[in-house]
Amino acid sequence: MLHRRDMLRLQYGVAVAHSSDEALRSLFGEEALMQLPIIQGVIARRLLVNYRVAPEVIARLLPAPFRPKLVDGMAIAGICLIRLEEIRPRHLPAIVGISSENAAHRIAVEWGEDAAAQEGVYIPRRDSNSRANAFLGGRLFPGEQHHARFTAHDDEERLALDIASDDGVVRVSLAGHPADALPDTSVFPTVVAASRFFELGALGYSATRDPGRFDGMELRSEGWQVAPFAIERVASSFFDDPARFPQGRRRSTVR
Repeated sequence: MLHRRDMLRLQYGVAVAHSSDEALRSLFGEEALMQLPIIQGVIARRLLVNYRVAPEVIARLLPAPFRPKLVDGMAIAGICLIRLEEIRPRHLPAIVGISSENAAHRIAVEWGEDAAAQEGVYIPRRDSNSRANAFLGGRLFPGEQHHARFTAHDDEERLALDIASDDGVVRVSLAGHPADALPDTSVFPTVVAASRFFELGALGYSATRDPGRFDGMELRSEGWQVAPFAIERVASSFFDDPARFPQGRRRSTVR
């Protein structure tokens, strides 16, 4: 799914085995959540490359209290590839903002029960081409990030993107172009259904060096609108790892 040119708002928070929402708070206690200033800017490009995965396979990658959110019996995981521009604290002028290419490996999740049930994404890994993001993430603001080299060729008719993290852990290579419809193999019946599913994933919790702590971030866009994207090729060191995803238990059929 492809999303271009939209204003965004980022609300950060730190969760020590809990979050700013009542579902995780009820599970983990009443420790106060530290709120940081709201960040705003522009989503220049956001590409969601997604995989459907057997639920029992993806569940092994999730810490408590998260569980896979299912679509037609399958878990949904993937990579959010996002270019941000004019990123700065709210109320500051756009001219002081910074730009960056970013990647988040994420898994659609739920937590809580019944009326307290919530949904969002769990993010085991974040990468950015911004050294400031990599250094300050997890220090000045929540969200530990790794520095990576991003090579992007984007003329709005075709996108090719390659990512290589400095630590050698993450490698992503993909190319594709905007499409008129979802592939026949998609788990979503319509673009509207897919859009609604991913829009509800605005709340994300990232892994940190401390197994008992998640960093929370809520991303809200002013004009959420997505379109299908046809993948020509895709390779991912994370999703192509047979130790994580045994052969036949993961298929890249959702774009």
